[in-house]
Amino acid sequence: MKKVTFFTALLTIFTFLFKWRYRIINMLLAIRFLRKFTVRMSLNLPILKKKVLPSLLKPMTK
Repeated sequence: MKKVTFFTALLTIFTFLFKWRYRIINMLLAIRFLRKFTVRMSLNLPILKKKVLPSLLKPMTK
């Protein structure tokens, strides 16, 4: 019975987190420290440094 209750509670929490994921992320990123931390950590990912940043920083042509 404990396993069923635990699984039900876990499923309920997951459902609510999934449903409101963007609202939760926006609330967390509204905090300046968390936003700066998230940007720093994401820029430390090698895939971003190699592929995404060069495409964002290249000069725009007509």
